[in-house]
Amino acid sequence: MGLLVQGEVRKLWLGQLVSTAGSSITTVALPLVAVLTLQASPLEMGLLSALTVLPHLVFGLPAGLVVDRVSLRRLLVLADVGRAALLGSIPLAAAAGVLQIGQLYGVAVLTGVLTLLSDTAAQTLLPALVSRADLMRANSASLLTTNVASTTGPSAAGFLVQAVSAPFAILVDAVSFVVSAVTSYLIREPERVPVPERTPVRLSTGLRVLFADRLLGPLTLSATIGSLFGSMQGPLVVLYLVRELHWSPAYVGIALTASGAAAVVGTLVASAWCRRVGIGRAYMSGQFLSVVSGAALATGLAPVIYLGQAISGLGMALFGIPQRTLRQSRIAPHQLGQATATWRTLVIGGQALGAALSGLLATALGLRPTLLLSSGGMLIGVLIAALSPLRTTKTLN
Repeated sequence: MGLLVQGEVRKLWLGQLVSTAGSSITTVALPLVAVLTLQASPLEMGLLSALTVLPHLVFGLPAGLVVDRVSLRRLLVLADVGRAALLGSIPLAAAAGVLQIGQLYGVAVLTGVLTLLSDTAAQTLLPALVSRADLMRANSASLLTTNVASTTGPSAAGFLVQAVSAPFAILVDAVSFVVSAVTSYLIREPERVPVPERTPVRLSTGLRVLFADRLLGPLTLSATIGSLFGSMQGPLVVLYLVRELHWSPAYVGIALTASGAAAVVGTLVASAWCRRVGIGRAYMSGQFLSVVSGAALATGLAPVIYLGQAISGLGMALFGIPQRTLRQSRIAPHQLGQATATWRTLVIGGQALGAALSGLLATALGLRPTLLLSSGGMLIGVLIAALSPLRTTKTLN
């Protein structure tokens, strides 16, 4: 983790650390605004979650070309400032008594666009700041700081919501983006090879890069399916814990913190686990562990739910680090921006469909059956990886 103290990488990570800490509060506070303040229905909750990731489907491909053409540092700064303004509008509207679900939808979409640009830029910038030999360690350290920040966020959000109400808890996130903008501004960005101005916006460009590779093809398909079904749980967790199990906001925050704490442990051991079992099997084992949370939630038993959240958090770290490192190491630098944007279009953009389906299925089937269905779908992603060359891939070479 010595990379944490190196100049330019440290600035990038510090901005991510602060903004992720704030965003982890909003992750809990925003749905609580919808549930407690605006009395949102399951369908509205599913739509709110879907709109957060919908920009990855609509703007994912152009985002890759934008990232390849403009200063990554400038893009990070502009995205941070924009998100600070958007999130700050929620407590202002609440104070004025004019907050409506439509505003939450608008903020979800616009912050989703800016998050798409910021995350694509950050993932493109990181490999330029470290050597290929240090890439696994750099991703481990980067996700460690992110997970440490997100671990404290849900608990803090629960207590903040109880102390000052959900809309005003989001103000913390707005301030965090201001701090992140300052640290991003201080980054000295390495010079990049310019991309031809007339490069067309084509889905096929990123798809060719991903699916022409014998490892990245099944990795992309596995992650897309796992993400689609996994995202069905996201909009329902808060709703399920509050309305069906009657948990207080503080207990909801603690349950989500259990996942973050385990993710911190996962980032600490992920590199060693990859060396021991191979990078492909490390990805598969992490993906399998992430399936547990839905089944655990369906039991309705608090100890089982806490354990399931912890196991799932551990799994997300164990599959997140190898999949990101594989992509960054196997894609040429001049194609990384477009390939990363296409990946996010497929994998993260697929979450919009999963989130929307969650509301419909929860309305038709109920919350618990939908949680179980999502876990079953996630297992399909594990099976795809297990039947591919990922099963026998041990190193990046």
